Amino acid sequence: MGGVDLPLHIVSLPLNTRFRGVVHREIALVEGPAGWGEFSPFLEYEPDEAARWLAAAIEVATHGFPTPVRDEVPVNATVPAVPADEVPRVLARYDGCTTAKVKVAERGQALDDDLDRVAAVRAAMGAGGRVRIDANGAWTVDDALAAIRALSPYDLEYVEQPCATVEELAQLRMALARNGIDVLIAADESIRKADDPLRVKQLGAADVAVLKVAPLGGVRGALRIAEQIGLPVVVSSALDSSVGMAAGVAFAATLPQLPFACGLGTIELFDGDVVTNSVVPHGGVLHPGVVSPEPELLERWAAPADRVAWWRERVARASAYL
Repeated sequence: MGGVDLPLHIVSLPLNTRFRGVVHREIALVEGPAGWGEFSPFLEYEPDEAARWLAAAIEVATHGFPTPVRDEVPVNATVPAVPADEVPRVLARYDGCTTAKVKVAERGQALDDDLDRVAAVRAAMGAGGRVRIDANGAWTVDDALAAIRALSPYDLEYVEQPCATVEELAQLRMALARNGIDVLIAADESIRKADDPLRVKQLGAADVAVLKVAPLGGVRGALRIAEQIGLPVVVSSALDSSVGMAAGVAFAATLPQLPFACGLGTIELFDGDVVTNSVVPHGGVLHPGVVSPEPELLERWAAPADRVAWWRERVARASAYL
């Protein structure tokens, strides 16, 4: 493996729902003396950004996980930008989850589509369930204010990354306060894709930090960011296989406090995995532990030769930035 002396296994796992425009998730699995790591930056990421994902995979493979402080991690359901009538089918996959994250602001869709989807989720979850939305930075400040005002009757737990920049998030928080709209703002991309992940805290741009292990360079790097940023943390996945999901659960299980359900249930979006007993919630929770791929499933889901070559080259390019 160019620049990294560890075995590499490339798989292509089918999804049951289109997510980020793809129906298969290509993943490079790194096998090391302490276990297995996952390298799966999205295809558009450049080598310098992908290098953090590679560092996370190598960390697990060579050092394993820190000691957990809890044996259960609460998990939310994830509802992609599906039509409202598909919401019950999606939520039915998540055993015991009482929180749902709903994707909104999908390209090619309108606010009415978001309203219908969120209404369907609220109806399915009941008054006692928690509903959060994620716009992936798609709105302007004005659009976000209008959308959140329209969606606020559904009692949102928080709004994740409504705008693209840290400055816009800070402006939006002030605009919401001026308009008497009481909703928390969570930052995701503004932390994991930023040159300075602590700028969110410095500008007062968010109430909640959504942290993912791979983009932050591994469990230990994510723990450092969590401590430095000083905000309540939600741990989320990056459309990982069970190998990557185990790292997210390990991170969540090691945090001193965990006030929110975590976005670690996205294995439910897959139609294939590298283990038989996938890391999926039961009774709304996950338990920390080590995951090792099964050889027959590595073979079954092996990527085509041209994609294997592409990923090996990608690893080599990313490793130059380690």
